[in-house]
Amino acid sequence: MDNLTHSLVGAALAQAGLKRKTALAMPTLIIAANIPDIDATCTIYGIESLAMRRGLTHGPIALLVLPVLLTGLMILWDRWRRRADPDRPVVHARWLLALAYIGTISHPALDWLNNYGIRLLEPFSSAWFYGDTLFIIDVWIWAMLGMGVWLSMRRERAMAAQWPRPARVALIGVLGYIGMNMAITARAESWMKNDAPYAPIAVANAVPVAFWQREVLWRTNERYGSLPYSVFGPLPARTASVEDAKMIGMSDPALAAAVTGNRDAKAFLFWSRMPIAQRNGDTIILRDQRFNNPLIGDRFSVRLPLKSQQ
Repeated sequence: MDNLTHSLVGAALAQAGLKRKTALAMPTLIIAANIPDIDATCTIYGIESLAMRRGLTHGPIALLVLPVLLTGLMILWDRWRRRADPDRPVVHARWLLALAYIGTISHPALDWLNNYGIRLLEPFSSAWFYGDTLFIIDVWIWAMLGMGVWLSMRRERAMAAQWPRPARVALIGVLGYIGMNMAITARAESWMKNDAPYAPIAVANAVPVAFWQREVLWRTNERYGSLPYSVFGPLPARTASVEDAKMIGMSDPALAAAVTGNRDAKAFLFWSRMPIAQRNGDTIILRDQRFNNPLIGDRFSVRLPLKSQQ
């Protein structure tokens, strides 16, 4: 998920009452909720970063080590601040560590919910896991968590007794929203797989804003296509999608030679869940069916010159 969502989750957890456990609880939860994304620095490597992101820093070793490092830094920060103001609220190291773990673990839990993928077991396994539940930027989650945090902080400033309640309601609402979206995704994929003509592989892509809709991607061994799905209204005819299907192209005999020695291509294929190869003159363009929209497709593609024409 995007970092605003991660930050709002950390803030909501704090406002739900966890900030009462120790000083520096709020910043610790917010930083911890984002800290696995320290691997974002690898984007300087371009396409190769696709194989680097959401791996080691999102795996079990990092989830054990990063909270400890963050807790140590927060304690050092507190000691530095207390030199100037010895009367500041006391930091409880054990609670700070517990909150760092809570915030850090929330990060891969959220990242798993979209279709980009996450390697939850790295470095023990490089397998990708996909939730196919939420779009990477979800304005409804922003609204629920943002409102919950704002109302909670407003009540806290007014010294209301139940100031954590809005944040708790927001977190419960987000959990319910996630569960509802899981059900929509499962229903959309089941519709695509179980109705003739059958599709062996179906992925229900979440779309921006319209959480009740999905772009259902399907593919066989040789062809691929997509159909819109909505909880409301009639479903489109499956036969039209089959007739308009395109060739996947991954069996192109020239592809293996073009990939050889190309680091971008190898990284892309390691990351890609639904790869497609398109001939374009003297090149082959590798894309991923999940990210084939013209607005973003160039960010998720690799151009390979055909070896025989070099």
